[in-house]
Amino acid sequence: MASGPRIGLPAPDFTLPGGVLSGTASGTGSDSAFARSDWTLSAARGRAVVLAFYPGDNTAVCTKQLCSYSSGLETFEGLDAEVWGISPQGVDSHESFARDHGLRMPLLADTERATARAYGVTAPGIGVRRSVFLIGPDGVLRWKHVALLGATFQSLGTLAEQLSGIKTA
Repeated sequence: MASGPRIGLPAPDFTLPGGVLSGTASGTGSDSAFARSDWTLSAARGRAVVLAFYPGDNTAVCTKQLCSYSSGLETFEGLDAEVWGISPQGVDSHESFARDHGLRMPLLADTERATARAYGVTAPGIGVRRSVFLIGPDGVLRWKHVALLGATFQSLGTLAEQLSGIKTA
């Protein structure tokens, strides 16, 4: 596994296709539009961005992780941060996953795994290691966690604590 970007240096920029549910008042995505567009990291400057790389849509741990982050979006927004989920599945798979679980954050399709390679999180067999990168409002990598085994994920509380540290640094 490549080491990926280093803390304190600019995060690798990328543009990926993806989508986000809108109008999820009911908690499920069945009554919501799925707005598709391209997402570019450098376009998010001015806000912190949480990049959550995950191995696959509709897998047990990934579903728990993204549901946790989605239900905690107000916490992230209160820290002036966006959360983007990134995995190798296509946008159609992401739309189904978002609708099935009412996921409210953008889900981005890294089908060629180029962004995962740039961040050093590709892995034989599973494709992408479960990992989280916190990018400061200035585009600099401030914190990261790359799992060796993807059976657990970084909690909302841990990420909020790290983001609070970014805001006060």
